[in-house]
Amino acid sequence: MEVHHLLGYGFFEIVYKDVIEYEMRKRQFDYCREREYLVQYKEIILAHKFFADFVLFDPIILEVKAAERGIWASLFHRMLNYLEVSKCKVGLIVNFAKSSLSADD
Repeated sequence: MEVHHLLGYGFFEIVYKDVIEYEMRKRQFDYCREREYLVQYKEIILAHKFFADFVLFDPIILEVKAAERGIWASLFHRMLNYLEVSKCKVGLIVNFAKSSLSADD
């Protein structure tokens, strides 16, 4: 909330990721940025991996978006896949593209 309040909306995702990382480091949160996960299909590990924007305290994936169209179903389903592969318990998608972080905006 503080990041959105101070920075506002309209920047590219990478700007928000940098600021969020700064805030997590400053608060000494246990986090990893761009954590790599392997994807298994049947008996093989696929050549392409996925990278979670942030993993906090190990059970939480945080995905940062700046999507004008909002959080659409495909992002929600992608997060479900990320949770399955990572074995994390919680997934958060935060969209900084709007004037408010509320679900109504």
